[in-house]
Amino acid sequence: MDPGIAVKPRLPASQHLKRVASAAALAGGLISTVVAAQPAQPPAVQPTPAEAPPGPASIPAEEAPPIDIPPPAPIEVPPVKQEEVEPAAPPTEQVAEKPVEAPIRRARYDTAVLQALDKVSAETLKFEAPVGRPVRWKGLIFTVRACERSAPDEPVEDAIAYVTIDSQPRPQPGRPTPPPRQAFRGWMYASSPGLNPMEHATYDAWVISCRANRPAPSAEGAAAPKA
Repeated sequence: MDPGIAVKPRLPASQHLKRVASAAALAGGLISTVVAAQPAQPPAVQPTPAEAPPGPASIPAEEAPPIDIPPPAPIEVPPVKQEEVEPAAPPTEQVAEKPVEAPIRRARYDTAVLQALDKVSAETLKFEAPVGRPVRWKGLIFTVRACERSAPDEPVEDAIAYVTIDSQPRPQPGRPTPPPRQAFRGWMYASSPGLNPMEHATYDAWVISCRANRPAPSAEGAAAPKA
């Protein structure tokens, strides 16, 4: 060994390792700083494929010349013989319509036979009421407007009367008479008293029949059967 060269004393192994570790850490920090300082690279732009140059225009194929097709020959239709033609049907005879017969009108009478009932005293009375003339029974006033019997062509023989019934107490001396109050107005049927009944709290009434010495002339002038 050259005596002019100074020999550097060797460090212990532990200190040598510490220096190596610190140097490595310092180098790693420098590398990370350099990487962070570098600007981000823009995404790579993929090159668009080059468009193919336009080729020559396609040439349409030549059309074949038209073919002349001769028209078909006309079909000859044989003439129709007179024997093959069916004779025309004779005209149908028009049936004369029968005149519609007018329905037989009901015969009307000038008197109605009525029956009334007092529900409180159970008193009943059958009486006659001439058409157009008011008839009083207790607190009821009956006025018959029409009374007729069923026509011969009707299936049920019946008596029907159009009656107006007013409820009015009898006048008493020294007391004013109250005005009449209508209790019933309509047709009553002798065969079906419950079909169109009078609704009153005290009295009840229904038609029994239609009668007269001679029936009142009807619109058709038909004779009415005797009661």
